[in-house]
Amino acid sequence: MNWLDMIGWTGSALLVWSLLQARILRLRALNLVGCFVLIGYNAALEVWPMVGLNVVLAVINLSYLRGMLATRHDARTYQVVEVGVDDQFLAHTLRVHAADIARFNPGFRFDEFDAHTGGRSAFLVLRTDEVVGVVLAHAEGDVVQVDLDYVTQRFRDFTPGEFVYRRSSLFTERGYRRVVSPPGMIAPYYHRLGFRPEGGSYVLDLPRPTRA
Repeated sequence: MNWLDMIGWTGSALLVWSLLQARILRLRALNLVGCFVLIGYNAALEVWPMVGLNVVLAVINLSYLRGMLATRHDARTYQVVEVGVDDQFLAHTLRVHAADIARFNPGFRFDEFDAHTGGRSAFLVLRTDEVVGVVLAHAEGDVVQVDLDYVTQRFRDFTPGEFVYRRSSLFTERGYRRVVSPPGMIAPYYHRLGFRPEGGSYVLDLPRPTRA
C-alpha cells in the first residue's frame, strides 16, 4: 500500500468515524476533515466526480458548523422554560437520560433534591422543540445550590446552561446573590461562564438587579 492509498483510507475512516459521533459539532467537524482529505486524494487520482461530491459535502458541513457556532450563545436559539419540580415531562426526561446523568453527575439523587422543602427550581433548556439541558437547584438563603446541571449528549460541545446562569434574570429577580455548582460533577464547564473555583465546586456571584 503506497502513501496515496493511505491518505484515501484515512479520509474514508474519518468519514465513518464521524458518523459514529453522538455530538453534532464533533460529527460535522470530523466529517469536514474527512471531506478535505478525500478531495486531495481524489484530485491526485483525477477522479473528478468524487472530488465534486466531497466539495459539496464540505460546503454543507461548513454551513452547518457556521450556523451552530454562530448561534451557540444566541438567546433567540435557546430558550429556558421553568417547570414545576413535579412536572411529568421533567420526570420523563430524567428517566430517559438517567444513565447518562449518573455518568456525569454521580452525586445526584432526585429523591434528595425532592426532600428540600423550599426554594426548589427546575429549568428545561430548549433548542427550538428539543430539550438540550436540565438544571435543578434549591435555595439556601440567598445562595442557589445547583443539584443537577445536565446537557444532552448531542449538545455537550455547547454550554446551554449559560442561559440559566448568565443570560437571564431567573435568579437575580428572586434576590439570590450566588450560584454554586454541583460538587463532584464530571467535566464541568463553569470556568467558561465566569464561575470561579471554590472548594470542590464553582461559584458565580450574581449582579444585583437594577431597579427602575
